[in-house]
Amino acid sequence: MKNYNLLKELAASIKKSDKPTTKQKKIIESAILIFSEKGYANASTAEIARHAGVSEGTIFKHYGTKENLLLSLIIPYLEDFFPSIVEEVVKEASNSMITFEDFLVHLLQNRCLFIEENKEIFQVMIKELIYKEELKEKLLPCIYQILATQIGQVIEHFQQRGEVKDSPTDVLLKMLFTSTSAFFISHFVLFNKTKVSQEDIVQTAQFIANGMRP
Repeated sequence: MKNYNLLKELAASIKKSDKPTTKQKKIIESAILIFSEKGYANASTAEIARHAGVSEGTIFKHYGTKENLLLSLIIPYLEDFFPSIVEEVVKEASNSMITFEDFLVHLLQNRCLFIEENKEIFQVMIKELIYKEELKEKLLPCIYQILATQIGQVIEHFQQRGEVKDSPTDVLLKMLFTSTSAFFISHFVLFNKTKVSQEDIVQTAQFIANGMRP
């Protein structure tokens, strides 16, 4: 992805969309602007309401909380654009790959750059996924299905080359999904890092590749 800033991507997609009402569009555009300028943690619903020219009660009526407002921006975007994002990432990685380990390094590098640019949003998403069962049931199967389609083809490619063990693709996908998710959550949520070193990325790619080798 050329633009790693999710809020800028959201702003561009909202302008093209005719789904929100005029009032909702003002709230959404104001929220994106305030989140971008001040960061999610420092933004307030009162300030968003003032900028949008609505009462704070209107935001609570439509969205309930600041977290729900952010999620209402991100989830439709992920559902609409996540397949093409994953396809682009896989294509970039595949173009530069020599080995399965190389592919993993590129994949981790790409997603680290994205999360570094959108760390606050990533942290909110993880927190909400942990505590909101409804969100987990809605979002995780969607993400996994898209990954299964795109990454599954890559796994099968390396299986044919003898670099990945001859296990069922869904088993290997779960292994990869679990390992990479743990990597991102541990670094950006538990350890609260702002940047992941290249050494950490390479060592993690080696660890995952070794676990999936014949």
